[in-house]
Amino acid sequence: MAPANPSRAPKQERAIQTREQLLKAAAEVFDEYGYAGAGINKILQRAGVTAGALYFHFKDKQNLAMEVMYAQRGTIEPHVPTTGLQRLVDITLIWSHSLQADPLLRAGVRLTSEQSAFGVQDATPYAVWARSFEDCLEVARAQGELREHVRADELAEFVVGACTGMQEYAQVVSRRADLPRRTVNMWRALLPGIAAEPALGGIENSEERALSLWTSVSAPDQGEGKRA
Repeated sequence: MAPANPSRAPKQERAIQTREQLLKAAAEVFDEYGYAGAGINKILQRAGVTAGALYFHFKDKQNLAMEVMYAQRGTIEPHVPTTGLQRLVDITLIWSHSLQADPLLRAGVRLTSEQSAFGVQDATPYAVWARSFEDCLEVARAQGELREHVRADELAEFVVGACTGMQEYAQVVSRRADLPRRTVNMWRALLPGIAAEPALGGIENSEERALSLWTSVSAPDQGEGKRA
């Protein structure tokens, strides 16, 4: 049996790190300049890598932009420990702060709205969020948290649309500084109509919770095990 190549693991690790550097740098540049203004040289300079390294991982700027678009869900969902209806609420509460502080999420949102500028019409980012929200709602139904009339697929799509419009409104009004308040208000309006009576009182929804959840996501080393 041939001996394992001792250099393979370090090379793979470096490749993963380089890819992450490129995604982070691209997100920052796309967030600041939009797709049209985000030149490859700006991204390379921000990432501190060569053009060869970029084209090893990504076909071109459009492919890089698509990867940033598709990364939105992964910036939030792995950090949410709750289930059912509370999980759905918590995802949006974290999102309301992440959009103010996380360039990868911000760039993904910006590129999704600008995608026609680079010849793309792809609803995948919206559909992925909708499927995730529908999963939360199906768990909520199994846990007896939803009213009988609620259709999980329709409500999931509605929340995606509501959040999309809400963040655009908040961006114009306050550069999203008031997005947590708007998100809490959205759920105050929605929850009485969708949550079954026994579950309604147990759903936590407040700006304080939004900040606490976001803090645990943005500083995991300080709060591993600290749960809202």
